[in-house]
Amino acid sequence: MDERKKITSFRDLDVYQNSYAAMLIVMEEIVPKLPECEKFDLIDQLRRSSKAIPRLIAEGYAKKHQKSGFQKYIDDAMAESNETIVSLSEARDIYPQYVDVKLCDQLIDAYDKAGRQLYNLGVAWTDFKSRNRKP
Repeated sequence: MDERKKITSFRDLDVYQNSYAAMLIVMEEIVPKLPECEKFDLIDQLRRSSKAIPRLIAEGYAKKHQKSGFQKYIDDAMAESNETIVSLSEARDIYPQYVDVKLCDQLIDAYDKAGRQLYNLGVAWTDFKSRNRKP
């Protein structure tokens, strides 16, 4: 019995759900606690990169019929996930007095997992598209 759930929307993708949930935590629990001096650097970067991941997944899903179009968005989402990891690491290491270090570590793990999920999604989608091509 196949226990895979049917994907009918980008919202059905675990990586979308996980990255959206992590983005909400970043925006509610990390960004507001960083010092004002980081407004145009670390805060701005965290806002942009964490928000970009679910957006890119949604955009890529709309181009799922195009291998190169879909893959570009998945690759861009992986890049944003990596940027978010670096920014969270900086927040944790530079401002431990402002942010919850354990929460930063949990978010770093969540974004690391998202990166792996995105990579696997790109590989699986390629395999799926190849199997479903008619000779």
